[in-house]
Amino acid sequence: MSESVEQRVRNLLSTIIDPHSGQDLISEGVMRGVGVDGDKVSVDIQLGYPALSWQSTLSAQIKETLEADPAIAAAAVSVSCRVGAHRVQEGLTPLPNIRNVIAVASGKGGVGKSTVAANLALALRAEGANVGILDADIYGPSQPRMLGLSGKPDTKDGSRIEPKLNHGIQVMSIGFLIEEDTPMIWRGPMVTQALQQLLSDTNWVDLDYLIIDLPPGTGDIQLTLCQRVPVSGAVIVTTPQDIALLDARKALKMFEKVNVPVLGIIENMSTHICSNCGHEEHVFGEGGGARMAEQYEVPMLGSLPLDIRIREQADGGTPTVAAMPESDLAARYREIARNTSARLALQARNKAIQFPKIVIQNT
Repeated sequence: MSESVEQRVRNLLSTIIDPHSGQDLISEGVMRGVGVDGDKVSVDIQLGYPALSWQSTLSAQIKETLEADPAIAAAAVSVSCRVGAHRVQEGLTPLPNIRNVIAVASGKGGVGKSTVAANLALALRAEGANVGILDADIYGPSQPRMLGLSGKPDTKDGSRIEPKLNHGIQVMSIGFLIEEDTPMIWRGPMVTQALQQLLSDTNWVDLDYLIIDLPPGTGDIQLTLCQRVPVSGAVIVTTPQDIALLDARKALKMFEKVNVPVLGIIENMSTHICSNCGHEEHVFGEGGGARMAEQYEVPMLGSLPLDIRIREQADGGTPTVAAMPESDLAARYREIARNTSARLALQARNKAIQFPKIVIQNT
């Protein structure tokens, strides 16, 4: 009897689709175990991505689905999250203390990539992950101002630097090492070397995700970074207008060439919301991100409005997810964060850092 009930539970779970990954719970591989005691069952689910704000919703959905079956009188459901390390480009070694690196890119400037990157990092943190952000835009570092940070980073040993901390996330940027109005008159190789040093010489602490805010474009700097930095996945930020989509396609193709999986597309400034009357309109066109996602068979992770509060809060050093955590805008970012990390969770695991080294000594 137990086996048949257990199989019934598995069949029922296969009808529940995770909206963030697009897969059913059995195919997603998130079920850790089923317990059966007569007509009572218990189910243990462990998601591979942070989803604090959705765990109770999923738990209630599973419980309702199971208890609707006449063979099951009661169901106890446990839902937890655990972020694993995922595979990076061949020939590259994962960075210590960083389980996953996610690159946030755009083909061109002016699409709000850095604002999206900052809020994505904060949203992943809000969903329960340990998160850092590396500002890789050497020529125009904006994360220090957006995240309300300034001053030189500390060092404990004179060689490695400590990330700055605000809003619960670890941050490193060339902007901490130069004055805000100092131009970076560097050639490509110097920029690449500086970024690699910022990445590898920072004492990141136990990160589930490091978000890298890449410079706009698809030139030598971006390509070199993607070839030398172990990246688990990439996100493309675009606006709906055709000229931005043209460049976003180039960014997507760049990641394909260096074998970095594109987790999906975020359409920023998809609509404009009037601050006076609340009227919403498509000032930059409509549906461009969705069409691009369909064309290249990558997920549409979400869309964000052109809202004056997003700009004001980023300029003020407290981005929307931190400034208005209960708002509809923050909810959009958190859904995008769950969609992004769930898509990453479907990627192959990085077995190189799954287990600690075991050393046997004669004593």
